[in-house]
Amino acid sequence: MEHTEDKDKEQREQEAMPQEQPIDRQAAGEQAEGPDQEAQAWADGAARAEGAARAEAASPQEEKIRQLEDALLRHRAEFENFRKRTDKEKEQMYAMGAKAIVEKILPVIDNFERGLPPLEEGQAEDAFVDGMRRVYKQLLSELEKAGVKPIEALGADFDPHLHNAVMQVEHGELESGKIAVEMQKGYLYRDSVVRHSMVGVVS
Repeated sequence: MEHTEDKDKEQREQEAMPQEQPIDRQAAGEQAEGPDQEAQAWADGAARAEGAARAEAASPQEEKIRQLEDALLRHRAEFENFRKRTDKEKEQMYAMGAKAIVEKILPVIDNFERGLPPLEEGQAEDAFVDGMRRVYKQLLSELEKAGVKPIEALGADFDPHLHNAVMQVEHGELESGKIAVEMQKGYLYRDSVVRHSMVGVVS
C-alpha cells in the first residue's frame, strides 16, 4: 500500500515539473546564420565601395593616358603625312633637276649623230672616229640606265603628246597619219617627255 502511494507521489512530482520544449532546428539554424549573412553582405558592400572609390580615383589618370595616346596617334599620322609629302617633293625636285640636265645633254647627242655618219663613210677605220663612236655609245648607254630613252617615231602613228609635226609629206607605202620623216629625235625621261620628236607626217 505504501509502495503504491510512493509511486503515485513520484508520478505527481514528475507531472508538476516543467516540460522541456522541443528544439526547432531550422529556426535555430536560421538564427545562427543570420549574423553571418549580414556580415558577408556588409563585407561585399564595403568591397564594392572600395572598388568604386579606386576607379573614381584612377579615372583622371586614365583620362590623361587616353589623351596622351590620342595625341601620339595624331602626331604619328601627321609625321607620316609629312614624310610622304617631303618624299614626293624630293622626288619631283630630283626629276626636275635630272630633266634639266638631260635637256642640256641632248644637243651633244644631236651633234654626235650629225657628225659621225660623214666621218664613218670615209674614215670608218680611223682611231679617232672609232673613239668618237665609242663615246657616243657610252653616253647613250648611261642615259638609258638613268631612265632616258628615245621616242619611237618613224613608221609610228602621230601622237601630239610625243611628236611635233612640222610638215606633211606624201608617201607611197605609209598610211595617212603615219610618221615618214624624223628631223630631230625626241626623248623621254621616266615616261615624261623631255623633248618632242620633230617629224613629218603623211598627209
